[in-house]
Amino acid sequence: MSDDEVRQLLREIRDVQREQLAEYRRVTERSLELQQRAVARQEQFSRLYRRITAVTGVVIVFVLVLLIFTLTKWWRYLFGF
Repeated sequence: MSDDEVRQLLREIRDVQREQLAEYRRVTERSLELQQRAVARQEQFSRLYRRITAVTGVVIVFVLVLLIFTLTKWWRYLFGF
């Protein structure tokens, strides 16, 4: 092989490596973007879950208080004590 052929081959190798590096960067950036979206979505669902849990807890407490109030008020009439 002559020096010109070796230089040409090295240039081709260099160009292919640059293309691979550019593709790797593109894929890495896309992967990072998707991960950031996934984290943001998880945070949204987490906030929604906390709100639903809080509302459910309040409803359960309200129903229990209402049940206790109703039982104490109507206890004599229901059970004859």
